[in-house]
Amino acid sequence: MDIVLIAGLWLESTVWDEVVAALATQGHRGVPVALSGQGDGDVAATLDEQIEVVLAAVDACEEPPLVVGHSAAASLAWIAADRRAEGIAGTALIGGFPEVDGAEYAPFFPCVDGVMAFPGWEPFEGADSADLDADAKARIAAAAIPVPEAVATGTVRLTNPARQQVPVTVVCPEFTPEQAMEWIDAGEVPELAEVERLRLVDIVSGHWPMITRPTELAAILADVANDLSEGADDDWDEDDEHDDE
Repeated sequence: MDIVLIAGLWLESTVWDEVVAALATQGHRGVPVALSGQGDGDVAATLDEQIEVVLAAVDACEEPPLVVGHSAAASLAWIAADRRAEGIAGTALIGGFPEVDGAEYAPFFPCVDGVMAFPGWEPFEGADSADLDADAKARIAAAAIPVPEAVATGTVRLTNPARQQVPVTVVCPEFTPEQAMEWIDAGEVPELAEVERLRLVDIVSGHWPMITRPTELAAILADVANDLSEGADDDWDEDDEHDDE
């Protein structure tokens, strides 16, 4: 199965390189999306342009793909489910949850001079960055690409109720499946409350498992893709744990 990979804020598509290599060994093709404004130097890029790039990647797949969104890009993956409900096999959301219709895409930090720069590591102290050493943090910060303001403040638009029929896997890195389910049940993640097929999968990592646990993350995504290809429903609405330590 083709697996469309959408990176979160400040990240280039090359962040998926090790995941793509691991997926290939399991018979799946990783398709990293080069988002507008995240690696091409276009500081005037908009959220709508990023959406169009994601949809183009989906449409270029020969068969319905699994669409993966990391962190804030969970919203991009969910928008793809909204726009292509019949054209994707499922979504996987890594360390993030989709925003609701009418919300801003990523209003997490101030925008200065038209961009939202990486804010440093202080906001990510604790579970988010616990598996990153000083060298890894320095490399990530040095490679971080400021997010265009028109992306961060863009408005999420969701109009198709059929998105709720798209299977969703939430990969839980810095939080547990139990915590994620509590948030969903409490109404804090309304877009996932009505999903017909929802699965929560644990991965022992911080917020960036494609960097710190690429092989394990690829195994999780391959498992999801295999289940979708086989039409397996038995594993949905269950919590899975993946720990290779």
